[in-house]
Amino acid sequence: MSIPMNKPQAGANFPGLDVTLTGGQKITVGGASDRWHLLVVYRGKHCGRCKKYLNSLEHMQTQWHDAGFDITTVSADSLEKAKDDITEFGWTFKVGHSLSEPDMRRLGVYISDPLTPDEADGRFSEPAVFCLRPDGTVQIAALSNGPSARPDLAELLDGMIFTINNDKPARGTVQ
Repeated sequence: MSIPMNKPQAGANFPGLDVTLTGGQKITVGGASDRWHLLVVYRGKHCGRCKKYLNSLEHMQTQWHDAGFDITTVSADSLEKAKDDITEFGWTFKVGHSLSEPDMRRLGVYISDPLTPDEADGRFSEPAVFCLRPDGTVQIAALSNGPSARPDLAELLDGMIFTINNDKPARGTVQ
């Protein structure tokens, strides 16, 4: 079965995402900004690999900020589940919740149904990482169809510092 996916194009404008944060604020990821943006879309509370990944991000947060990045994470989890994770793991970056299926489709992420009722309350996004330039265009779009394949955060940061310092364009833009 073929499932069409509108993946974000390297070098093109990011489709913009309105994110509701656990503190109640609403932000828009995408569009012009004075900083770069790291957006991590994660599977949710049920995913142990997500916790490990986001815990690594927590420990590297200062390095990402120093390199010029704002950080936002988001999942389809409810507000309660997202707050539970923040309490348990002490995350201090922006955590969004209630990512809708239409927004998942606009982002081009892979979507899964829960395998059991204990896994998740409904459909959820598989992992994705986006690095967005200050002009709102996509520098990096890393989409995975499962929890085991994600960019190494230290390698990604190193590459992004090189990209920024050398004013490198987005790659993979040939149609």
